[in-house]
Amino acid sequence: MKSPLLSLPGAVPAEGADEGVAAHYGDLFREQRELAAGRAFTDLSHRGVITVTGPDRLAWLHLLLTQHVSELPPQQATEALVLSPHGHVEHALYLVDDGTTTWAHVEPGTQAELLAYLERMKFMYRVEVADATAEFAVVHLGQGHPAAASGAAAVRELPYGRDLFLPRAELEAQVREFGSPAGSWAYEALRIEAHRPRLGFETDHRTIPHEVDWLRTAVHLNKGCYRGQETVARVHNLGKPPRRLVFLHLDGTEEVLPGHGTEVRLATDPEGRALGFVTSAARHHELGPIALALVKRNVPVDAELRAGAVPAAQEVVVAP
Repeated sequence: MKSPLLSLPGAVPAEGADEGVAAHYGDLFREQRELAAGRAFTDLSHRGVITVTGPDRLAWLHLLLTQHVSELPPQQATEALVLSPHGHVEHALYLVDDGTTTWAHVEPGTQAELLAYLERMKFMYRVEVADATAEFAVVHLGQGHPAAASGAAAVRELPYGRDLFLPRAELEAQVREFGSPAGSWAYEALRIEAHRPRLGFETDHRTIPHEVDWLRTAVHLNKGCYRGQETVARVHNLGKPPRRLVFLHLDGTEEVLPGHGTEVRLATDPEGRALGFVTSAARHHELGPIALALVKRNVPVDAELRAGAVPAAQEVVVAP
C-alpha cells in the first residue's frame, strides 16, 4: 500500500519489505537524531492493521497468543506471537486494547494470513476479527514527542515512543502536527541499536522465540496452553536454543553494509564454515555501521567475527 506521505519533500521510496513508505527524506543521520530526541515521526502506514471486537476478545486471544492478555488493562501496550505447532514463530503482533477493541499492527503483507488463521479459530467465541489496513495507518512518534495525537483511534505507549493508529483518510492532515519526518532507515537503525527483533528479518522458518530474545517481551512463561507452548517450555526448562541473536559493531571503513543473509564466520577463519547470518544492518548516527545476526549457540561470546568481508565485534543479546 503506497503511502500518501511519499509526497513529502525529499522522500525517497523504500524497497523490499518496507516498500510503500519513505526510506529517508534526504538526511539519514539528522532524521535519526530527531527521531531519537522525540522531535520526529516515522510513517509505518505500510504495516497491516488487525482489529478484534466482542466481549470474549481478550479471553479468546489469550488462548491463541504467547502473551498473557486475558486481563490486559486498557491502553497498555504489549507484544505477542503466533507459533506453529512445533513452536516456530509465524506471526508477531503489536497490541493495545482500548476497552472495546483490540488493535494490532503486523508486518506488511502478513495480515491476510493472520486473519485467516484467526477466523478459523473463532469457534463459538463472541468475537469479530477484521483487516482494518485500508481504514487505519500506523505512525510512530519518537520517545518524548510532545504531540497530543488526539486524532488517533488507538495509541500504543512504549518505552521508545508511541505507535498511533490514525484514520488513513486523515493521515496527511494528522502528521502536520508531528514535526519533521524520519524514514524507515532511521527507524530501523534505532530498532537494531535496541536489539528489537523483527519478523522476517531476525526470523526464518525455524526460529523459536528464545533465539531472538522474544521471551523477554512477547512470551509469558506462566500462562496456560497455546499452540507451540510445549516447545517453549521444554527449551526454557531443559535446554538451550540452537541459535542466539547477537549485536554487531561493523568495521566503519567498509562502504557497503552486509545484506540480510550475509554469512557470518570467525575472523580467524574467513574461509571456514558459516556460523550464522546477518539479519539486519544499518548506519547509526552515533555507533556507525551496526547489525544484528543469528549465530550458532556455541560461538564464543568473545570471538571476533566477519560478516561477509566486513570485520565485526559482537555483543551478547541472547546468552549462550
